[in-house]
Amino acid sequence: MTQREWVERDFYADLGVTSTATADEIKKAYRKLARELHPDANPGDEAAEERFKRVSEAYTVLADAEKRKEYDEARRIFSAAGGFSPGGGSRTGGRTGGFSPGGFSTADFDLGDLFGQATGGGDAGDIFGGLFNRGTRPSRPSRGNDIETEMTIDFREAARGSVLPIRLTSPSPCITCHGSGARPGTSPKVCARCNGSGVVSRNQGHFGFSEPCVDCRGTGSIVDSPCTDCSGTGVTTRERTISVRVPSGVKDGQRIRLAGQGQAGMRGAPSGDLYVTVHVRPDRVFGRDGDNLTVTAPVTFGELALGTTLHVPTLDNKVGVKVPAGTKDGRTLRVRGRGVPKRSGGAGDLLVTVRVAVPNQLDSAAKDALETYIKAEKESGFDPRADWAGA
Repeated sequence: MTQREWVERDFYADLGVTSTATADEIKKAYRKLARELHPDANPGDEAAEERFKRVSEAYTVLADAEKRKEYDEARRIFSAAGGFSPGGGSRTGGRTGGFSPGGFSTADFDLGDLFGQATGGGDAGDIFGGLFNRGTRPSRPSRGNDIETEMTIDFREAARGSVLPIRLTSPSPCITCHGSGARPGTSPKVCARCNGSGVVSRNQGHFGFSEPCVDCRGTGSIVDSPCTDCSGTGVTTRERTISVRVPSGVKDGQRIRLAGQGQAGMRGAPSGDLYVTVHVRPDRVFGRDGDNLTVTAPVTFGELALGTTLHVPTLDNKVGVKVPAGTKDGRTLRVRGRGVPKRSGGAGDLLVTVRVAVPNQLDSAAKDALETYIKAEKESGFDPRADWAGA
């Protein structure tokens, strides 16, 4: 994206928020649109893919407080100077040449008059490299923004840990120029005006000033032959696949940071980080209580009354669990060290809750045996509702 396109684009409209939206509102809007428009959710839909790219570009600007401030100030200045109205329409007094909807026309005003300097006939966006960097330090290409995405994994993958691929469509280093911004076979050269410092000094009366170099816009280097694929920025929006190492024991909603896998920095500057929010699908057998693995074991009344050994599944295989005679329904038995692996080493426990399973129907032999048992139980004086006496 050229600098002129940057100031003409209404990033707030792309995300469907107002210019006064908070950072949380911007993030919420981006996440909603990213899920709806992601190429995986719209295979073969070029319109959705293009919309997804616009939404991603808008978020990379508005999610960064400094870039958002610079963007807002740029649009305010051009709006005040007659470039375009706050609603995005140009104020050209009825002229139709030299502008696009929501853009500005250089015929409407003299940029040299506006900023007190000659524009040299270049693109109006060319002045933005130094417009908001009036300090004494050079404006080197800045680190790329951090980006966020989400992934959903199985319960057992989360518990054991795994390495899983994830597909992203985001600004990445240009593969043609390897992020330098220069056409293959060429390279950026040191700016002759500032000798690579990015700043020049000038005197005005009794005062001396340092300001960003107008030739290199404070970067210290000049690209004479820009890469055609990235227009000299060193960044293109493309789809890529990244392997995400999910640590054992990751919890639902936990974020994983992948250093240097975020948005690419301009012209070779370091990339931002990628943050992946992990969602865990429920499992039909296992549950989780912190680092403990939970499971409900169906048992018969006889197994609880007489005692038994159950073979209970774990994340790896099965383990024998001794059920003492006379165990009550709903009791939880603990098996040490057979739970979810801990990041600090070791593992939680396996918590086995026993529940009596009642058969839907009995054959005649089982029914006769059960009636005989009930009769013997009454004769022994056992009454499970004895505490209700007098209630």
